[in-house]
Amino acid sequence: MKAVIIHAPHDLRVEDRQTPVAGPGQVQVRIRAGGICGSDLHYYQQGGFGTVRIKQPMTLGHEIAGTVSAVGEGVTRVKLGQSVAVNPSLPCNACRFCLAGQQQHCLDMRFYGSAMRFPHIQGGFSETLVCEEIQAVPADMPVERAAFAEPLAVCLHAAHQAGNLAGQRVLITGAGPIGQLLILVARNNGAAEIVATDLTPEPLAMARRLGADHALDMRTNPDALAPYTANKGTFDTVFEASGSGIALAGALTAIRPGGTLIQVGMGPAETPVPLNTIVAKEITYRGTFRFHHEFEQAVALLASGRIDVAPLLTEIIPIDDAIRAFTLASDRSKAMKVQLSF
Repeated sequence: MKAVIIHAPHDLRVEDRQTPVAGPGQVQVRIRAGGICGSDLHYYQQGGFGTVRIKQPMTLGHEIAGTVSAVGEGVTRVKLGQSVAVNPSLPCNACRFCLAGQQQHCLDMRFYGSAMRFPHIQGGFSETLVCEEIQAVPADMPVERAAFAEPLAVCLHAAHQAGNLAGQRVLITGAGPIGQLLILVARNNGAAEIVATDLTPEPLAMARRLGADHALDMRTNPDALAPYTANKGTFDTVFEASGSGIALAGALTAIRPGGTLIQVGMGPAETPVPLNTIVAKEITYRGTFRFHHEFEQAVALLASGRIDVAPLLTEIIPIDDAIRAFTLASDRSKAMKVQLSF
């Protein structure tokens, strides 16, 4: 089978690999669609992120969907030929965090396409994948839509961290793919007003299309949030999706006292945090990391059509042209979500 392998920064190859076979309790999936994520781009452009670096060739990809091509002994959840979204997260379900219902913090997590462990956990950008039965979630919808389940699950978990959004005034800083999905989630969860910010006009145009009431260009108008800072701030909830210290500082001036700020984007370790503002405004400042039960919720929302991700799909590119796909996905002025087809 073919697979998309990263060897070093900008050294991406489509190579042959042995086709895996499903064992007891496992499912063999013929991968049909795979979305290129920000972390895939970090591996492609820099060889990793933070302290995580590629130490051996690794198959990229974790936003994947396909059809069941074989099942191992004892599998009852899915049938041959069934469409599935593949959950890339495989916690141990035995450590103290798993037993406490915090599987996203598993001490022995195996997450597809991750160099956090060594040997690395190979990803899903391959023509065939074998996963555990629990990871294959039935998905009665086109595979390109099902492949959005993983990033949507990230946003659903962020929304759970924020609490009830009904009637809330919401600010989303950073209008990349995660920021756009957060707009869809906030709208689905009943937000009364959604404001998005970014530094690039094309993502802001998409934010308006997806339902943001206002989309503010902070590059051309650095004071665009000023009207929202009057009387100690306006927003009930902020999702900071850029990982930028400047965006965080601006958001804290616009959030009301007692509001909640969810840090979704990851930035450099030395990113400054305005502690005095957090203290003086009594802000609840929470991180959010991956997901667990939200993956199946994401599949259900996508299948029902309640969340429509079709506008976000820029182009589907065959696996043999993977370098062009990664180059396009790296250009924020041209692409929102690029998928590989297998």
